[in-house]
Amino acid sequence: MQVHFSLNRFGLTVLFLIGPVAAVGQDLPAFPDVAREAGLTLVNVSGGGTNDYIVEANGNGAAFFDYDNDGDMDLLITNGSTLTGGSNSGGPMAALYENDGGAFNDVTTEARIDSRGWAFAVCVADYDNDGHQDFYLTAYGANRLYRNNGNGTFEERALEAGLADMRWGSNCAFGDHDRDGFVDLYVAHYLDFDVESIARRGTEACVYMGTLPVFCGPRGLEATPDVLYRNTGDGTFLDVSASSGISGNAYFGLGVVFSDFDGDAWPDIYVANDSVPNLLFHNDGGRFEEVGLLSGAALNLYGTSQAGMGIAVGDYDGDADMDIYVTNFADDTNTLYENLGDMFFSDVTAASGASRVSRPNVGWGTAFLDLDNDGWLDLFVANGHVYPDIDTLTEASHYRQPKEVYRNRGDKTFEGITARLDGDLMTPHSSRGAAFGDYDNDGDIDVVVVNAGEPPSLYRNDGGNRNHWIGFHLVGTSGNRDAIGARIEIDAGGRTQAGEVRSGGSYLSHNDMRVHFGLGDVTTVDRVRVRWPGGEIETFDAVDADQYVTLEEGR
Repeated sequence: MQVHFSLNRFGLTVLFLIGPVAAVGQDLPAFPDVAREAGLTLVNVSGGGTNDYIVEANGNGAAFFDYDNDGDMDLLITNGSTLTGGSNSGGPMAALYENDGGAFNDVTTEARIDSRGWAFAVCVADYDNDGHQDFYLTAYGANRLYRNNGNGTFEERALEAGLADMRWGSNCAFGDHDRDGFVDLYVAHYLDFDVESIARRGTEACVYMGTLPVFCGPRGLEATPDVLYRNTGDGTFLDVSASSGISGNAYFGLGVVFSDFDGDAWPDIYVANDSVPNLLFHNDGGRFEEVGLLSGAALNLYGTSQAGMGIAVGDYDGDADMDIYVTNFADDTNTLYENLGDMFFSDVTAASGASRVSRPNVGWGTAFLDLDNDGWLDLFVANGHVYPDIDTLTEASHYRQPKEVYRNRGDKTFEGITARLDGDLMTPHSSRGAAFGDYDNDGDIDVVVVNAGEPPSLYRNDGGNRNHWIGFHLVGTSGNRDAIGARIEIDAGGRTQAGEVRSGGSYLSHNDMRVHFGLGDVTTVDRVRVRWPGGEIETFDAVDADQYVTLEEGR
């Protein structure tokens, strides 16, 4: 594969990938696990391995982002600790791997990411608009904010920025909720955990699943309210939970994402909660109203709350609005909410087939992504149980579980194809977070998955680029530098496809923020429309396929 940079006639920076492109209808791609050969060696730590307490069960996440601005996706993986020495003991909270042509070098020490403790999620954004991407870690203990110095190193700034929250932060996402040009931060909290006051698994005060003693929670424990922090633009953040309208809800938050669900150019917020209704905050000019129950996106079709964990957002049915997929616990299904418009959703899980084999599994990291570049968004789910000895209780569910991949048929239905894909997706792990991005810049989407008690898996997409594709890297100028919240639509092959630039998503993870579209056998995009975070719209005509295009606002 040869890589060339040039400038096309629209003044757009283009990364050309010259390689063979096959016709539509060829075999599905393969997904070998190449983590070891790529240099990903971090063995995940999340408790002592027996999961005696709930804090040990939730796992960790990962992020694809370009921290050194060299055009390829680097990788950060968060790490936990044990309860032996307290929340701030243990090894480094994260490992940073520099992408060197598709191989990864551990640069954690050189980058000065040396905080020790128990991390969970990572979300990425250039919060100070200096052209270098920063990241935030949620934790059991103080959360961390790492500012990118632009020279390969980071500086921890959470305390100075007002973000060193000591509550158990489960997940996070950046989004410019008030459209002032600086990304704000939503932090989902799980529950109030204190090892000294919560019963250990196996004691009389805890609970059982059949004859199996399991850890206490989340039911019966005290949930902690989420927080929305406003970016002041001077390097600090203010808690605006009350004034923005998101306070008053203390649920067991695990998943969070910003997305404009009603197309009004103001980013809304969706939160997946464990064992209680999910939340949907409608953004009305910078202030939110919680409309989860009214919208139909808080409960499933049967009016039941589920154990929401991971969130995928994307236009799976091709009608140019954003749909929602939520992963849930075993003995239940994951849930697909179709966006009907005007902030109304319908649970179409059964009709779509999007969870046909999910019932024995515990779902975590997930995404809508076009794995075979046919122009329709498929689904990926990482699975793994929370009870290490569940195998002794039932043959139906296991601690280590395979992934789930659903191929979009293009008619609002999905087919499960995991067993048909060559590679290692059927190899069982107890997986948690998953991040999605084109780490080798070959035009198809790869997946990194964090596995409890093991090294991560890096599933390289081999063959997804048989079909044509296009990707966009958006750079904001009047708005936030990463263009988080921008919406992009392309007209190609008689269809319109839509995508957004987002920070966070999946489960405890952050995806490649370049917006990727599969094109099938189409070789030219007829028109590209970008609505920038401030609401301005720009249009570009006749862009060739099979390239990454950088669009800078106003140029």
